[in-house]
Amino acid sequence: MIIRAKIDNFVAHSEKIAVVGLGYVGLPLAVHLSHHFSVIGFDVKDSRIEELRQGFDQTLEITIEQLKAAAVTFTNDPSKLAECRMIIVAVPTPIDGSRIPDLSAIRGASTLVGRHLKPGSCVVYESTVYPGVTEEICVPILAAESGLIFGQDFFVGYSPERINPGDKVHTL
Repeated sequence: MIIRAKIDNFVAHSEKIAVVGLGYVGLPLAVHLSHHFSVIGFDVKDSRIEELRQGFDQTLEITIEQLKAAAVTFTNDPSKLAECRMIIVAVPTPIDGSRIPDLSAIRGASTLVGRHLKPGSCVVYESTVYPGVTEEICVPILAAESGLIFGQDFFVGYSPERINPGDKVHTL
C-alpha cells in the first residue's frame, strides 16, 4: 500500500524525477519519462543545458520535435535535485587505453546528488559500471554527503543501460 501511494505521487506529478547526465542515455530517458511524470533534466555543462533549452540536441538522439514536445525542466542548478525523490544517474563511464574505467563522473554525480538527497529518496544508477561500484563507491558517497542512512533513509538501484548511440530503432 505504501509503495502504491508513492507511485501515485509520481503519476500525479506531486513528486519529481531527476535525470542526471543528459547525454546519449540520459536525454532520451528524460524525454520519455516527461510524457508521464514531472522531470528535471540536470547536466553540469552550461552549454548543454543552453542548447537543450533552445530545442537542439547535438547528439541527435532526440529530434527537434521530440525535444519541443517534452516537458523536461533543463537545469544546471544542483539545488533543483533537492526537489526530486527519484534521481536517475546516467553519466558517462569511459575506459582508458588499458580498459580501466574512469569513475570520476559517477563519483562526481554521487557527490552532487548526495548533497541534495532527502529522506525517502531513491537513486538509480544507469551508468554501466563493473560489479560492486554501486555498493562500494556510490552508496558510501551518497551517505557521507547526505548524512542519511542507506536502506533506511534513502534507497539505491542499479539498472545499467546498454545502448548503441545513433540507433533510432532501439532507443530505450
